[in-house]
Amino acid sequence: MAALTSDSAARLVVRQDGPVLLMTISHPAARNAMHPSLYREAVRTLRRVADDRSVRAIVLTGEGDHFCGGGDLKRLAAQRELPREEQAGHLDALHDWVMAMHDAPQPVIAAVEGAAAGGGFSVCLGCDLIVAAQDAKFVMSYVKLALTPDGGGSDSLARALPPQMALELLLDGGVCSAERLHALGLVNRVVPHGEALATAMAWAERLAAGPFDAQARIKQLVHAARGRSRRAQLDAERDAFVDSLYSDACGAGIASFLDARRA
Repeated sequence: MAALTSDSAARLVVRQDGPVLLMTISHPAARNAMHPSLYREAVRTLRRVADDRSVRAIVLTGEGDHFCGGGDLKRLAAQRELPREEQAGHLDALHDWVMAMHDAPQPVIAAVEGAAAGGGFSVCLGCDLIVAAQDAKFVMSYVKLALTPDGGGSDSLARALPPQMALELLLDGGVCSAERLHALGLVNRVVPHGEALATAMAWAERLAAGPFDAQARIKQLVHAARGRSRRAQLDAERDAFVDSLYSDACGAGIASFLDARRA
């Protein structure tokens, strides 16, 4: 988690801007430290819009100077006096949030300014795409508190990186720059300070103009690939291609392309 404390719970502020849903983690006084109530609200929001064709892309960000500092250490300290099962339930809610982003048909883009630490880094990695400010800082800070990762942090890093690099980030717990994560392929775009959200929103609007069903199938294919044999993935590609080919959107897209070539 993160070495941050707060006296009240973070809120999730949700706003739809045309076809883009903006989800903002809001508790800037504590670097947007998270609370289990936030996890559950994020899950409800993502499940609510999963079948909403007016929402074509989703952006996740933090209010103010930071994306998210992770968990609330005051709450965690108090939790140690409460039943273990209660904390396990909170983590299940966090993991439901990560899975809801994974399962959403819409692309989910993280817009990162400042710190993405502990659970904040894990949630960021749970998004499909990441836009980060040049001076953003990423840190898997769990080990500094004798904790292990949550929020899918170990899974995301192990899938994306060689074991040596994943273990460096998790065992060392040091700060990693946006530029380094970009070089490693974890961050898609690095932008000047203060421009992460505007860049992510513009990218989301561009993706939102694309074919909803085809994009949803592409996302599903990529996320499922590592859990399948090559033959199973090829079969899934076949089925998705056939479904896409016979859609109205594809018919219109092919006709438009051919008309443009004739012109």
